[in-house]
Amino acid sequence: MSIANDTHPAQRNVIGEALMPCSVDPVTGFFRDGCCNTGPEDIGSHTVCAVMTAEFLEFSRRRGNDLSTPMPEYGFPGLNPGDQWCLCAARWREAYEAGCAPRVALLSTHERALEVCDLAALKDHAVDLS
Repeated sequence: MSIANDTHPAQRNVIGEALMPCSVDPVTGFFRDGCCNTGPEDIGSHTVCAVMTAEFLEFSRRRGNDLSTPMPEYGFPGLNPGDQWCLCAARWREAYEAGCAPRVALLSTHERALEVCDLAALKDHAVDLS
């Protein structure tokens, strides 16, 4: 299933196929549509569909982006290990370079992530393809 509508026409994943949903529980994506859709307004390139780990969540917190603490005022439930979330491509690459990158759902990772992340590195961390 690909997500396509008038606001976000069909977008492609890193292997050139239709972008698959990343997570609806919790609802992720820059547009909070469950997909790692992107557009010009997504300056952070929230394009990598990653499976959270305790190690990565701690890494992100130390880097100033606490993804574990709920912030109900923003509709953010806080993330737990095992949750899938559309990460900024640069944060995934930073975690990769630090040796603590989370696993990646390639079918749900937007092709724009390739502007920042190496496809081979993403494939090495794939949960859905080898």
